[in-house]
Amino acid sequence: MLGASGVPLLRLPPEEELIPQRKRKPLPRNPHIPLGSVSRDLFGLGRCSMGDPVTEQIAARTDWQRAQEDPAELWCVGQRLVEDAVGNRIPFGALYKEQKTIVIFLRHFLCYICKEYVEDLGKIPKKFLQDANVRLVVIGQSAHHHIQPFCNLTGYPHEIYVDPGREIYKILGMKRGETSSSAVHSPHVKSSLLSGSIKSMWRAMTSPAFDFQGDPAQQGGTFILGPGDEIHFVHLDQNRLDHVPINTVLQLAGVKTVDFTYRSEIIDI
Repeated sequence: MLGASGVPLLRLPPEEELIPQRKRKPLPRNPHIPLGSVSRDLFGLGRCSMGDPVTEQIAARTDWQRAQEDPAELWCVGQRLVEDAVGNRIPFGALYKEQKTIVIFLRHFLCYICKEYVEDLGKIPKKFLQDANVRLVVIGQSAHHHIQPFCNLTGYPHEIYVDPGREIYKILGMKRGETSSSAVHSPHVKSSLLSGSIKSMWRAMTSPAFDFQGDPAQQGGTFILGPGDEIHFVHLDQNRLDHVPINTVLQLAGVKTVDFTYRSEIIDI
């Protein structure tokens, strides 16, 4: 069946069929496995072409891997809506349709590690992004009214949206719970486990509406997408400390790096 523009329309199966909940045999964890030359249309046409190699971190067969094989799921994730700070809704695919975009999915806004990571994201000069023609987007999974307080807290000046139903998180393969306990020391974490956890709980208790500003068990991820159907990099966090160092992300996206060496070492207690 053709739409008004003459583009074939895809008949999507029910959402529960798009994201089956069957068990899968886990694959060995190996970050940045080259998947070969894959390029897909994230806006509904389901086109597959040969291009530059794509790297993806794999812990098990994910919904994102199934999405790469299924044009209907690729179309589905691009059409899912995100919300801005005032509740305006836009398709996720619009964020990377016109230019290369770094998309950082957070665990939740009360996560002290996410907060301190975003504080450093906020130190990336807008000129660095503009010179490289790269967009930077952070996505959380709370209600939209938590966005502005989080930006005020972190000093983050770039784009930020939320996926309240975690629909995009699920399709892209970001899981609930930690699938690995191993993690290297993050250059972006300033607080110890004890002090960070206390700060997070205090923020929850003093929030106008007492909530956890998202599912506490949700893991995040990092994607470099666009323009259009290009998929440059995918990293699915295996635990709360498994985010990609910011300068690594900037290098992969072709953006000038930032000096984060000013802070002293922190020891967990």
